[in-house]
Amino acid sequence: MELFNIITLLVVVSAVFSYANARFVKLPYSIGEMVITMVMSVVLIILGWTNAGITNPLKELITQIDFSTVLLEIMLSFLLFAGALHTNFDQLRVQRGPILAFATFGVLVSTLLIGTASFYLFGTMGIEVPYIICFLFGALISPTDPIAVLGILKKAGVPKKLETKIVGESLFNDGIGVVIFLTIYAIAQKGIENITMGEIGFLLLEEVVGGIVLGIVLGYIAYKLMKSIDDYSVEVLITLAIVMGGYVLAQYMHFSGPLAVVVAGLIVGHDKVRDSSMSANTELYIDKFWETSDALLNGILFVLIGLEILILPYNSTHLIAGVICIPIILLIRWFSLSIPIRLYKKKLDFIPNTGLIMTWGGLRGGISIALALSLMSDMNRDLILTVTYVVVIFSIVVQGLSIGKVVEKLVKVKKVHSDGH
Repeated sequence: MELFNIITLLVVVSAVFSYANARFVKLPYSIGEMVITMVMSVVLIILGWTNAGITNPLKELITQIDFSTVLLEIMLSFLLFAGALHTNFDQLRVQRGPILAFATFGVLVSTLLIGTASFYLFGTMGIEVPYIICFLFGALISPTDPIAVLGILKKAGVPKKLETKIVGESLFNDGIGVVIFLTIYAIAQKGIENITMGEIGFLLLEEVVGGIVLGIVLGYIAYKLMKSIDDYSVEVLITLAIVMGGYVLAQYMHFSGPLAVVVAGLIVGHDKVRDSSMSANTELYIDKFWETSDALLNGILFVLIGLEILILPYNSTHLIAGVICIPIILLIRWFSLSIPIRLYKKKLDFIPNTGLIMTWGGLRGGISIALALSLMSDMNRDLILTVTYVVVIFSIVVQGLSIGKVVEKLVKVKKVHSDGH
């Protein structure tokens, strides 16, 4: 099927399921679309057991869609920029210490611990997986997904200070997580004996620092260009060019595209930059354009996540491993967050039970699936993909639907105890 026809089908399905969710199901936007798609996929799988002709055409269509490429090289830049554009920069600056600690130290610790835990778990279950592949799994499942987090936290009633920490962490640990994953991937391909610590350090430094510096340059260019004119249509086009051109340039220069786009979005969205470079009319159109783009791409992404169920390699042992991994990953996330929280607790005003809320509110999403899909077949791809899918579905559906109640209960309980009642 031609590319245009595939895009058309995804947009139509996304629109139909969005309407069904808004009219009947009434779940949060992203979760509702994914749940409806998953239910449809499960029904089709059951029907396919009796008549393979029902599902085979759809399976063939889905296999034509390179999920990893679509998300990581096309959709991700738009989604990250839209999220960064509407993030409170001043709050982010105040909370920069813990956010950077969560996104760097937290992701590294989580990667190592999940990799080690999964190595022994898989071994106990009789599944032989090399240690380096388990670290790859740890790297792809450790970052929280800003695409999943941003849409859900808006309706969850999370206090602003904590929302800034969760959103800020997810925006930056996404870029850091991808860099760590690519570094471990390179080691897995070349072999640990064929790569030096210096090469690993240079790769990490090049990706992270280069991405941040490029993002600052892109944001400054956008600011200067938008300040020199007052034409909302051209200024919207400038933001679009910064995102698309900047992401391609980052890939060409071997910098982190996600980090570059996030930094550029934070600069363009800063209140002082907005006030000095945009008229009220321009600001309105830019915000609406990126809000609409975010909604459209989120809809397509979560429909894709639901449809991918049709072509998952099912194995009961792998599914059980995925279920067991859920509490392990949550516990490790809590532990990896606890050290930065203790370090900054006295310096910053943390709300009660920050660690528990951030643990439950740190959702995994499409980025983890895309990275799992990018694995080679000889890297235990089927196992890692199935386990990742189980964790992601639990994260988005169970954690995503309950985060509001969890926040309300934990904050209220702590307040009651602090009052002495």
